[in-house]
Amino acid sequence: MDLILWRHAEARQGLPDEARALNAKGRKQASRMASWLNANLPENCRILVSPATRTVQTAEALGRKFRLHPDLSPDSTPEAILAAANWPKSRETVLIVGHQPALGQIAAMLIAGLQQDWRIRRGNIWWIAHRERGESVDSAYLRAVIAPEFIVPVEQKRG
Repeated sequence: MDLILWRHAEARQGLPDEARALNAKGRKQASRMASWLNANLPENCRILVSPATRTVQTAEALGRKFRLHPDLSPDSTPEAILAAANWPKSRETVLIVGHQPALGQIAAMLIAGLQQDWRIRRGNIWWIAHRERGESVDSAYLRAVIAPEFIVPVEQKRG
């Protein structure tokens, strides 16, 4: 199973927290990351999104169908998010669009086996893969960490 953690792009400040929308920089971050993801995600990828406005707007940049999931809200736990993704038993790639600190905590748990608050920057993705290695050994490893500022838009590549 592949699990992709996508932290929402940069959002405006304000209250209520769940209603905060992406700012101009966040819309650019979401668009760049969506371009990279669309080129690299399998067609059958399941996309689960927090119901917060900023995560919905981040996911909408993909132009793919996604499902809002209440267990991905800003105050969710890593355990609830992993259960929603059916980690590690899902047969399909799962993309989670969510929030800190839970996404960073998931990365720490899966990659290092630690309960720590790792930081995932706004708009970044962490792609984690899980492979079974024999009857008793499971293995999770980091396939990629991608930041939107390193993705060159197609129109700039053409020059």
